[in-house]
Amino acid sequence: MSDVVTYNREGAIGVITVNYPPVNALGHAVRSGIQNAVQQGQDDADAKALLIMAEGRTFMAGADIREFGKPMQEPGLPEVVNFIEASDKPVVAAIHGTALGGGLEVALGCHYRVAVPSAKVGLPEVKLGLLPGAGGTQRLPRLTGAQKALEMITTGDFVAAKDAQAAGIIDEVAGSEDVKAAGLAFAQKVIDEGKPVRRVSELTDKLEAEKGSDVFDKFREGLKKKARGLLAPFKCTDAVEAAFTSSSFEEGMKRERELFGELMESDQRAGLIHAFFAEREVSKVPGLPKDTPIRDIKKVGVIGAGTMGGGIAMNFANVGIPVTIAEVKQEALDKGLAIIRKNYENTAKKGRLTMEQVEERMSLINGTLTYDNFADVDLVIEAVFERMDIKKSIFSQLDEKCKPGAILASNTSTLDIDEIASATKRPEDVIGLHFFSPANVMKLLEIVRGEKTADDVKATAMNLAKRIKKVGVLVGNCHGFVGNRMLHKRGAEAMALVNDGATPQQVDKVLTDLGFPMGQFAMGDLAGIDIGYSIREERRKAGEDVPPSWMDKLAEQGRLGQKTGAGTYKYEEGNRKPIPDPETDKLIAEFRKEQGITPREVSDQEILERCMYVMINEGAKILDEGIADRSLDIDITWIYGYGFPAYRGGPMFWADQIGLDKILDAIKKYQKEVGGKQWEPSPLLEKLVAEGKKFGDL
Repeated sequence: MSDVVTYNREGAIGVITVNYPPVNALGHAVRSGIQNAVQQGQDDADAKALLIMAEGRTFMAGADIREFGKPMQEPGLPEVVNFIEASDKPVVAAIHGTALGGGLEVALGCHYRVAVPSAKVGLPEVKLGLLPGAGGTQRLPRLTGAQKALEMITTGDFVAAKDAQAAGIIDEVAGSEDVKAAGLAFAQKVIDEGKPVRRVSELTDKLEAEKGSDVFDKFREGLKKKARGLLAPFKCTDAVEAAFTSSSFEEGMKRERELFGELMESDQRAGLIHAFFAEREVSKVPGLPKDTPIRDIKKVGVIGAGTMGGGIAMNFANVGIPVTIAEVKQEALDKGLAIIRKNYENTAKKGRLTMEQVEERMSLINGTLTYDNFADVDLVIEAVFERMDIKKSIFSQLDEKCKPGAILASNTSTLDIDEIASATKRPEDVIGLHFFSPANVMKLLEIVRGEKTADDVKATAMNLAKRIKKVGVLVGNCHGFVGNRMLHKRGAEAMALVNDGATPQQVDKVLTDLGFPMGQFAMGDLAGIDIGYSIREERRKAGEDVPPSWMDKLAEQGRLGQKTGAGTYKYEEGNRKPIPDPETDKLIAEFRKEQGITPREVSDQEILERCMYVMINEGAKILDEGIADRSLDIDITWIYGYGFPAYRGGPMFWADQIGLDKILDAIKKYQKEVGGKQWEPSPLLEKLVAEGKKFGDL
């Protein structure tokens, strides 16, 4: 008997308990332990029914990530689930916490399922580019029918106990949260009522009812938009369909395993697994000890009640932290607070908040017209216009008003944190907290360390990111940090490609075909063309050689993007869909003429290489300079901050998949053809290619 799985009999019930902290993952010891315990229950003449449950905070929560990438040890999960189902004594699963992935498949192998009210179930394998491989695609539709099974398996979303009962997954939701009592009571009822062994694999009524229907064709049509570019949701659909078209359960299982194998070999699975592990690894900062103390953040100040400041404030109110927002004028403050309330009320209309919760959160957000009210805050975040003189003036005032030990943070997206900190007498308390717009939605928090930022401030910022449900990435200080530094290179190349003869929509289509939710120019319209214009103007003032751009002309004409109804594209009222605009084409043609450029045909492949490889080259320079500690920091920044498709694993992982030698050859080609510092090969990239290594080897 495994140490992590025990068998004890209570009355006529053989109780099988899994205890493998933290989440009772289905590692080898658990799988073999369950199989042995079920056998022990079968051999126990006094056991009339078996109960499978788990200790700790949850039922079994899927595969053991510690075994990822290693050869599978027997028994595999499909064999264990089949072994449970084959029992000639009724087996009951008692679920608390979450039954996810393989955990739910174990429960589906049982003959009955009872859950406590707070429990949730789900099959989230699709989020790792996989499908449930232990019978989940064959057993679930036998309980729920095709539509519900398709929805659960292709989204990976969790289902609450009551909803799972309504769908036929759970037989009973207990009246209390005592999972063992619930399981024993249900198992005793099975014995007392003489309930039969009910094997899910043998149920056919739901299959017969929907055979020959068009549910699968309709579902695939919907996936074309919802799961654009993704492989796993379509393979999941094929697997569920096999439950309805196969001549037997065994044939359907064979098809499930074939499709599972195809996904295991796919680049998308590799990319999603990399993103999964990278998100967990990114919180472990090299050189920052685990036991670094953190400062207590009980109260927060935010400067600026605009779109960004309001969104930042919402993050704190959402987790119960009081926020004070400062503005210069009462009118701006009232407008900002009204927008926050409207955002919350819109969420309530969608059923994701109650009106009581709206009022609770609004009660945590207060406004002020003076920094005097920041005297007792533990953290203040400045979120004003991207101008160094304004930011330095604010930080000088905060230095006087805020208590010792308060963290002073800037939401700057590009500016020098050290220069901002120089306006204070406490540079060790200054850090960059770069939220992404909309700040209450986007998951990334780019945390920028200054030269003198204290370790406990860094640790506090990383901890705070988790607290407000963000993915925090700690990076170094330079113009644009990690994300925007790379984006600016891509943006400059995208504009140069249009100068050469491409159209904005052609450039954008290449990027969306790669998997980005929107292209460079549509994204600029969403963010506001004035932001990029302001950044370019600041750089010009600083003496940098920033070439003229047709986008400067858009800004000067007041075409600032979606907020003005026209930018690179035009927009119809109430619709965010970008529409190509002849006025922009005309402006670009005039710009080319002014610059003496004769337009040429630009291929999609050239657009892909120039937009993406320039980013890879810059990413390599960022690594070489220590601005990012690891390539995974860059990958996570781009996945959560800029919409890089997670199934490609992030830009640096994607580069490893393409081949660094191929990318370096292209960079050298564009160095000759295009020129400019952006095409000077990174020494690190050259070194990796010479040594036959990848970014992932660093």
